[in-house]
This record gives sequence, C-alpha cells and structure tokens, in this order.
Amino acid sequence: MARTILRLALAGFAIAALAAPAAAANKEHQQMMADIRMLQEQQQRLQLQLASVVEALKIVAAKLDEAAGTNRKLFADQKLLIDNIAGDLRVVREKADDNNVRLGSLSQDVEAIHGLVQTAAAGAGAAPGAAPAGGPPAAAAGAPTTPPSQPSAPAGGQTGVLPSQLFDQALSDYRSSRWDLAINGFETYLAAYPRSQNAPDAQMYIGDSNRLAGKFNDAIAAYTKVINNYPSSSKVPEAYYRRGQTYEAAGDKARAKQDYDYLIKTYPPDNTYVILAKERTREGGGEDEDQPRP
Repeated sequence: MARTILRLALAGFAIAALAAPAAAANKEHQQMMADIRMLQEQQQRLQLQLASVVEALKIVAAKLDEAAGTNRKLFADQKLLIDNIAGDLRVVREKADDNNVRLGSLSQDVEAIHGLVQTAAAGAGAAPGAAPAGGPPAAAAGAPTTPPSQPSAPAGGQTGVLPSQLFDQALSDYRSSRWDLAINGFETYLAAYPRSQNAPDAQMYIGDSNRLAGKFNDAIAAYTKVINNYPSSSKVPEAYYRRGQTYEAAGDKARAKQDYDYLIKTYPPDNTYVILAKERTREGGGEDEDQPRP
C-alpha cells in the first residue's frame, strides 16, 4: 500500500515537472505572436503614411510642373514682346534716319535756292545802263560799256543745280551702268557737300561703280573712305563687306577674310552684312551677286 502511494506521488511529480515547461513554452509563443501582430500593425501604419507622402509628392510635382509651364509661357510672352519692341524700334530708327536724310537734303536745297536768289538779285542790280540814284549819267551813245559781272555759281560749281538734283543725276547714271559718269557725278556732289546726309551713300556708290567697272583698287580706296571719313554712318558695315568682296574679286582672299571677320566680331549678328559675311567665310568665297544696288 505504501509503495502504491509512493508510485502515485512520483507520477504526480513527474507530470507536474513536464507540465511546467510546456506552459512556459506556450506563454512564450503567445508573446511572440503578440509581438508579430504589433509589428504588422506598425508596418500597415508605415505603409499608409508612405502612401500619403507619395500622394503629397505627386501633388507638389503637379504644382511644380504647372508653375514651370506658366513661367515658360511668361518667358515666351516676354521674349515676343521684347522682339516686337526691338522691331518697332528698328522701324522707328530707320524712319528717323530717312527723315534726317530728307531734312538734310531739303536744307541743302533751301540753301542753294537762297544762293540762287541772292545771285539773281545781284545780277539784276548790275543790269546794263542802270545807274544808282544821284550817280553819274549813263555813258554816251556809242561809247563802250563795261559788261555786267556774271552771277557767281552756287556751292559745288553747278549753276542752278540743286544738291538733290546733282545726287539724283549721278544716281541715274549709276542705275544705267554709266560707271564713269556716275563716279564723276558723285565725286562732284561730295566736293560740294562733303558733310551732307547723303555723303556716305555717295561715297559708297563711288566704290560700287568702280567695283562693277572692274577698277578694284579704286573701289577698295572708296570703301576705305566710307570707313574712315564716316565712322558713325550706317553704311560702314556695308563698306567692310563690299571691300572684302572686292578683295576677293582681286584675288586677295586673306584681306577679304580679315574684313569679314572684323565685321562679324564688331556688329550685331542680325545685321544684314554680318549674315552675308558669315556665308562668305563659310563658303570660302566664290561667286557673289555683282549687280548694282538700289
């Protein structure tokens, strides 16, 4: 009986000893599961926050794209406005230059007319047979009389010719390919009116007439006078280009390139003769238009 009780007691102890680790393991498993569930919940919260940040970034990117588009449109509108203003200023400048030329020509015409009027009045006052009041009587019949003094010619030596007429006559000879007559006419005009508004143009026509007549050295000298005598004239870029063109025609491509390069470096890129010079340097010379300019 005692042995039976002892065996039962030992069995109970054994069962209790085995049950304690199992309970501890179960408790640890439950703790691990709770930790895993907590981590899963944190991961879900992080994913939600990340999705919210991504949406916010999309909104910001869209706003940045919209702002960039607006800025591009503003820049394009400003550039268009600036280009339009520059075009208008160019037109105004050209019209102002044209008005200055016309005013200068009119001023010369008025001065020439004034000189003609004074000359005519002086000639009328010196008519034959006329004597001033209180002066000696007229010469007796048959006595020789002193011929009246001839009226002096206006500036330029062209009696009765207005500056615009002198310029237009030379221009007509130029357009009719009468090169020698055109050169003489423009040189006469420059001798009479060296500082007129049309003086740089007249000097350019002298160079063009010589170039088209094949007188390259005279043409180069004429274009050089435009550059040296009228440095502020709008004809200077054309003079550099035409001189380079003449050097090319004379076979001096090195000097032609010097004129083209100087023209390209000195004047705005949208200048007509800068564009032509770039074409000449890019093509390395060759045939070019050789027609009278308007």
